[in-house]
Amino acid sequence: MPRLDASLIAGLPPFEGLQRDELEKVLASARSVRFAAGTAIFDQEAEAESFFVLLDGHVRVVRTTPEGQQVIVRYISEGEIFGIAAALGRTTYPATAVAAVDCVALAWPSVLWPELSSRFPSLGANTYKTVGSRLQDAHTRVIEMSTEQVEQRVAHALLRLVKQTGRKTEEGIEIDFPITRQDIAEMTGATLHTISRLLSAWEEQDIVKSGRKRVTVCDPHRLMLKAESRDKT
Repeated sequence: MPRLDASLIAGLPPFEGLQRDELEKVLASARSVRFAAGTAIFDQEAEAESFFVLLDGHVRVVRTTPEGQQVIVRYISEGEIFGIAAALGRTTYPATAVAAVDCVALAWPSVLWPELSSRFPSLGANTYKTVGSRLQDAHTRVIEMSTEQVEQRVAHALLRLVKQTGRKTEEGIEIDFPITRQDIAEMTGATLHTISRLLSAWEEQDIVKSGRKRVTVCDPHRLMLKAESRDKT
């Protein structure tokens, strides 16, 4: 297998603070993997054999509740570490990861995590910082689910995606990966009917534009007012 170049990961958040020779040592135990759009990278409760850093694409993280309902927990973007069950003290994956588009990732055997995080403290620190941030985000979403109306939850979800992956276009800020109304429903605990009705209303108000698995936020300020329940139109 050809040797991976340190430039692949230099500058990515998990590896900040590592020197080139350290990056090369980290990469020595990694392999490059490709996943076609729609492919499961790993499944919920499966043995956590690997952890990953996403080099290209977007990954949808989905959790299935005991009742069988699918909830989209988050989207992983380029440069992020994921599947790091060992950092959570787990031996199995807490959710399923699905390639939202064609993806390229680096994979390491999970059994190497204790050694890598020990040899390269900044890698461990950066990863635990990411895990903490995601737990805080999950906490925020739980509060939203229990205290906010659907309109607020959807507005918050779209604003998060725009902040994470937004790409400026002539019409506004486009969420830079395919996303369906069903996906938005699974992110916000709403029904598909409710999401369709809500987005249609927002399209009439020129707040968003959606279609062909694409969502563009045309008026971020109005959407923020919706999230804060300060726009009653």
